[in-house]
Amino acid sequence: MSDPTAAPWLSDDERTAWMALSAVLTSLPPVIDAQLKRDVGINYFEYTILSSLSEAPGRAIRMGSLAHLAAGSPSRLSHAVSRLEKHGWVERRVSIDTATETRCVEAVLTDAGWDAVVAAAPDHVREARRLVFDVLTPEQVAQLATIGRKLLTAAAPHLVSCLGDRPPAAC
Repeated sequence: MSDPTAAPWLSDDERTAWMALSAVLTSLPPVIDAQLKRDVGINYFEYTILSSLSEAPGRAIRMGSLAHLAAGSPSRLSHAVSRLEKHGWVERRVSIDTATETRCVEAVLTDAGWDAVVAAAPDHVREARRLVFDVLTPEQVAQLATIGRKLLTAAAPHLVSCLGDRPPAAC
């Protein structure tokens, strides 16, 4: 058993920052979920799936890549895609990976799904603006982007390449 007195304890400033970050990480998702459920009837995870598909070439992404991109397990993604299929917003299709000659399943955004995400986006962006960007200066937004990348590099380096201008299918 390790010696608890040997732990690299946080300084007062670090502890304050950690507590603020922890509070944001626990309070922001339910607020975003509530807005999307109220306005569109879906949760943030489902919105992330629709949004990612809307930005992908051909509006299609392999299920495994989409699970990484949406930060969910394959099982959670499968259940969410099933719910989105019931709305008629997403379909699954089998394709062949030409590089490996293996079959894979892709999620594909339907025209109705495109319409749904286009309709949902303005209210979602307004909520993101209200909760985050309206309370920060432009300099703080730039700092937030830098800090977010650094934290993501430490916690989930495979997702760092998904930030920015790359199409979601490349992640």
